[in-house]
Amino acid sequence: MDLFEIIFYFFAAIVLVSALVVVLSKNIMYSAFSLLFTFFGVAGLFVLLNADFVGITQIMVYVGGILVLIIFGVMITTKVTGVDIKEGISGKLQYAGAGIITLLTAIFLSLMFINGKWITGSSTDVHATIHQIGTLLMTKYILAFEAAAILLLIAFIGAALIGRRKA
Repeated sequence: MDLFEIIFYFFAAIVLVSALVVVLSKNIMYSAFSLLFTFFGVAGLFVLLNADFVGITQIMVYVGGILVLIIFGVMITTKVTGVDIKEGISGKLQYAGAGIITLLTAIFLSLMFINGKWITGSSTDVHATIHQIGTLLMTKYILAFEAAAILLLIAFIGAALIGRRKA
């Protein structure tokens, strides 16, 4: 077992354990913070696959943006009352349905894994893609890049205005 495999199994264990905590935790803040480790683990797996741009984007977008919004949303809505939580027979039926779907998905993925034709070959040296993507964004696709930046700025200003309004 070489260093690459050890690092892969380390990131895979982080993703699996933290994803289980996200799903099984009764405390929503523990779930949100476990989601942080899940996102970092997935970003590490992307980097191991030589998709460095996607890995960095994973950290910037999901950890830097979406997870922070989830945590703020949880912190702001902690005093929300009157939420109906399904209990009793209907709640148990939901768990049973989710369990059946999970089991069928696991069987399907296992069959695909076992019966799939895996192509193995020699690994080639892959160079970083960030420089090439950055060059393309600043030359050939500058108009689309600036349009997306302006659209995001407008959305941010609109969200700030909506958030500032008094109810």
